[in-house]
Amino acid sequence: MALPLVAGVSLAAHADQLALSVGSLVAFVALWWAIGRVGESLRDEFDLRLIDLLLGLLLLCLAVTELGTLIYVWELQSMLVTVIERFGDPLTLGAKAFVSLAVVVLGYVGTGVVKRAVENAAKRRDGVSDHEAEIAFRIAQLGIYLAGLLALLGLWEIDLSGLLIGAGFLGIVLGMAARQTLGAVLAGFVLMFARPFEIGDWVQVGDNEGIVTEISIVNTRIQTFDGEYVMLPNDYVGSEEVVNRSRKGRLRLHVAVGVDYDADVERAVEIAEETMGDLEEVLSVPRPQAVLTEFGDSAVTIDLRFWIDKPSARRKWRAHTAVISAVHEAFAEHGVKIPYPQRELSARPETDGFRVRDGTDEATAGTESDDAERRADDDGAERADGEAESDGDGSDEADAGSDGAESGGGEPDGGDGTDPNGDAETGAER
Repeated sequence: MALPLVAGVSLAAHADQLALSVGSLVAFVALWWAIGRVGESLRDEFDLRLIDLLLGLLLLCLAVTELGTLIYVWELQSMLVTVIERFGDPLTLGAKAFVSLAVVVLGYVGTGVVKRAVENAAKRRDGVSDHEAEIAFRIAQLGIYLAGLLALLGLWEIDLSGLLIGAGFLGIVLGMAARQTLGAVLAGFVLMFARPFEIGDWVQVGDNEGIVTEISIVNTRIQTFDGEYVMLPNDYVGSEEVVNRSRKGRLRLHVAVGVDYDADVERAVEIAEETMGDLEEVLSVPRPQAVLTEFGDSAVTIDLRFWIDKPSARRKWRAHTAVISAVHEAFAEHGVKIPYPQRELSARPETDGFRVRDGTDEATAGTESDDAERRADDDGAERADGEAESDGDGSDEADAGSDGAESGGGEPDGGDGTDPNGDAETGAER
């Protein structure tokens, strides 16, 4: 029972303070809401950043007033002074706080001024896109905020030597570990300022060709005409040759066609230009051109040059198809021959040139070749028979020699220089 009585007495003693605190908080919230509504109505008529700055200062003053009211109501002045004296002279701390607030306000106002300056510069120069202006503003904003932070740290005498040394070592380690990534990031900044292409452009980077779908600080993504997405590191993009086929909004295409050497090439050029000029897929300005380029192996080559609007792969191939089909039909209609590949053969005079055979010569040549084949077969058969006869004679001689050896009792020689055949016959008579 003692605790509830003490709590009741405490609440009764501070009832006035509680009522004042609640009233001041309610008034603070109401004023905050009213200032916000007024600021929304003023944003449509005045500079947005100026209104935000004024509203911020007003709300900051309102918050400080509310905090001072609560300190006064609860009689915390002595405690606040004691706490402030622990950190230094109250006047010095107050001056530092005021300067800090001024630095924050100046930083906020400075970013607004820089943004307006960048936007005006982008409007005056046609080569600066909104994306480039936004990047420039963000970099300048980051620089202003860093400068303000360093000023505040120096004002409050915060030692940053250890932090800077640690950041230096960390930067060295990260630079060596992520060398390729940092290179891609730096290349990304270069690409964002140089802007060799925009999102939606038709580009060719090295061996990769397609439509740019995303440009980030690290890589660039393009969609090929086969529906594949290719991620290209920005350092690779910066080191390769970049061809932007849609930067100017139009693209010139080429188609090569050959006409016969006997054809009237001037007339062929006129027909080709008139035909291309009548096509919907081809721009009339600049007008299509047909230019004689070279003497080919079988024809005089004409280069058909024409432009298309809003370049894309689909428009390119549609224009190619339309030009080839239309020019082919026009040449066929006017009798302009597009020759097949041809070769001309010649021989030296001392060899009497080439002789073209007619049907009789071909038949005679065929008969002669058949006779030659039969003669070759007969010669082969005769050689085979001769080899067989020679083999037979050799076998007969071998048989006769073996018979003589048997009749002589195994003595091939008589021992006195007489004919061994004669001795064999004498023995046989006896």
